[in-house]
Amino acid sequence: MVDYIGVSDVTRLIQALGPGEFIERLAGEILADYRRWAEFEKSARLASHSAVGVIELMPTSDGRRYSFKYVNGHPKNTARGLLTVTAFGVLADVDTGYPLLLSELTVTTALRTAAMSALAARFLARPESRVMALIGNGAQSEFQAIAFHRMLGIREIRLFDVDPIASAKLERNLRTLAALEGLVVKRAASTSEACRGADIVTTVTADKRNAVILTPPMLAAGMHLNAVGGDCPGKTELHPDVLAMPDVRVIVEYEPQSRIEGEIQQVAADYPVTEFARIAAGETPGRRSPAEITVFDSVGFALEDFSALRFLHLLLEEERIERRRIDLVPRLEDPKDLFGGTLGAGGLRRRLRKSA
Repeated sequence: MVDYIGVSDVTRLIQALGPGEFIERLAGEILADYRRWAEFEKSARLASHSAVGVIELMPTSDGRRYSFKYVNGHPKNTARGLLTVTAFGVLADVDTGYPLLLSELTVTTALRTAAMSALAARFLARPESRVMALIGNGAQSEFQAIAFHRMLGIREIRLFDVDPIASAKLERNLRTLAALEGLVVKRAASTSEACRGADIVTTVTADKRNAVILTPPMLAAGMHLNAVGGDCPGKTELHPDVLAMPDVRVIVEYEPQSRIEGEIQQVAADYPVTEFARIAAGETPGRRSPAEITVFDSVGFALEDFSALRFLHLLLEEERIERRRIDLVPRLEDPKDLFGGTLGAGGLRRRLRKSA
C-alpha cells in the first residue's frame, strides 16, 4: 500500500499548522536540500508545449529517494472554470523502486513556490525591506504575500493587476491577515505606482507571452526583484533592458533550465548568473551591496518539489494528519507470479477474504 495525500488532507494540514508556519518549515527543508546540491541528479524538466499551454514532468533523485512532479500551465483555463495550474507528485524509494507517497501538488506547489521566493529574498533583499509590490494578483499571490510577511517581515503590500477583480480577490483574502497582524494592503493604479518606493517587487503573472511588466525606470537602487511568472520558453516579465542595467545581478535555481525558460532566455548564453545553491552553501554572498539590484529569476526546479514531497511524508510520519493508503502497487504472495496473484487463484483468495 502507498501513502496518499489528497487536496482535503493538505488543506487540513495547512489549517492545523497555519500557512505561515507551513511555508517557513518548508523553506527550511528546501534550504537543507539546496545545501546538498551535489547529491542530486539535475536536468531541465521535460515539457510538452501546445498553443494553449504546457504539460511538464519534473524528476530528480538524491540517490536514496526519487521524486517527480506532473504539472500543467494553461492560462486560458479559467475561462472554462478550470485552474490554470494543476499538479501531483510521487516520492519513491530508490533501492526498491517502490512509490512511498502519491500526493496532490496543486496547493503544495503554490506553497513551495512562495517558500522558495521568500527563502531567496532572505539572502538577496536588504534586511530592512518592509514594502513589497505584488504585480499579478492571481492564484499564487496570497501565498507570496503570506510568505514575505512571515519570513521577511513585510509590513506593506501594494497590489496591481490588469484585472481589478483579481486585486479585489487578493485584498479580500488578505483581510484577515491584515487585521490580525497589522499587514497594510494597498491597491495601486499601475505597476509604476506599486513599485514606487518598494523594497521588493514580486511579479507573478500568468500570460504565456513575452510581457513587459517591469522596465528600468520603475527600478531603484537596492531593490530586490522576485520574477516568478516567466517560467517557460516565450514567457517573460522583465524588459530586456532591466537585465542590461549595470547594478543588476541575476540569481537562478538551475542554470541550464533557466536559460531555456527564465528571464535570461532573452539574453546571450554567456550572460553571467549565479545559482542559488552556491549562495545557500556560503560559497558566494547573496546581496553584495546596499545599492545592488538583485533579480531572483525563478522558474521552479524539481529539487523544490522533492523537498515538498519529503516534507509531506515527514508530516505523515509525525501523524499530523490521518494516514490514508491506496493499492497502487500489487501485493503478491509470490512476487514472480503477477497473473496468479492478481487475476488468478491468488487474487481470487484475497478477494474472498475481503468479502468474508
